[in-house]
Amino acid sequence: MKTQKEKTLINFKKAQSLITKLIEMSQDNRYCIDIMQQNLAVIGLLRSAHEMLMENHLNTCFRSAMASGSAKKKQEMTDEILKVTNLFNK
Repeated sequence: MKTQKEKTLINFKKAQSLITKLIEMSQDNRYCIDIMQQNLAVIGLLRSAHEMLMENHLNTCFRSAMASGSAKKKQEMTDEILKVTNLFNK
């Protein structure tokens, strides 16, 4: 079974491949809808990768910070999570 990191890397590599295809499609003046469909596929792969990264972060770094006795570390970690969550939802 693949690890979370391996799955995330697979998504990034697939997105990279599709972006190369998107560039070629755009340069070849392909039909707009075809380009948009491929673009949505890239967005889906990147969203999925982001969610996997967040899940891993919560289960490792965040959990460790919350278990620490440092209120400052807990607040910093919480602020970071909120920041990337807000950016993701824009």
